[in-house]
Amino acid sequence: MTGLIRDSDGVTTPTVDAWVRFGRLLASESIQPAAPAPAATALPPGVATIVSDLAYRFNSTFSRETVASYVAQSFLLLSQRARVREHLLTMTARYAADRLDALATAQGLSLRDTPEVLFVCVQNAGRSQMAGAFLRHLSGGKVHVRTAGSSPAETSHPRVEVALAEVGVELWGEFPKPLTEDVVRAADYVITMGCGDACPVFPGRRYMEWDLADPLELDDQGLRVVRDDIRRRVLGLLVELSIEPQDASR
Repeated sequence: MTGLIRDSDGVTTPTVDAWVRFGRLLASESIQPAAPAPAATALPPGVATIVSDLAYRFNSTFSRETVASYVAQSFLLLSQRARVREHLLTMTARYAADRLDALATAQGLSLRDTPEVLFVCVQNAGRSQMAGAFLRHLSGGKVHVRTAGSSPAETSHPRVEVALAEVGVELWGEFPKPLTEDVVRAADYVITMGCGDACPVFPGRRYMEWDLADPLELDDQGLRVVRDDIRRRVLGLLVELSIEPQDASR
């Protein structure tokens, strides 16, 4: 059972990972007492700098305490998976900022005039990253794109970057990110690819499932087939969004 652990008495409780990502959903109102929040984790000194930077950036939207909580949670989620820790603080800053931005959108504190699209696959290293890259490229920046994974990989896959470069599309520093409630709530469109029911369902969003093979399990030619299929689907999504695609001839 993903996100659950069973103790010696046979009682299942959410893991720390599950609490950080979907705590508000798991702690629904009932006669049972709420489970404890994740235990505090020692954080490197650089995290304090991230908190200060983001507290200043979001000073008109969130309290410093909220920012600090999101930064700590984001560091915890990424540090559990990151194989290359050299850039962990940089990734934490970007991930926390994006989650805070999503939270502001979901709570109506930040108004956008562009549609919000979230792509979710299992590892956030193949299908969802390719879909996000194509949508950013073909929309010409007219869509706000996020990607996430239900069970993210440790690092991005170089074969995906190469396959996209072959058709003139860049990943722009993407890295695997755990799926969290805030980015789902911020989305207008939630497009899943092979991650089952891992994505929580909220009213008012358009949910779509793209049935695609995992390109990382295929050879290079198979990966290209999936890449081209994703591109076609993204072009179809732009039609639904009434957005004229840019550079669609490639």
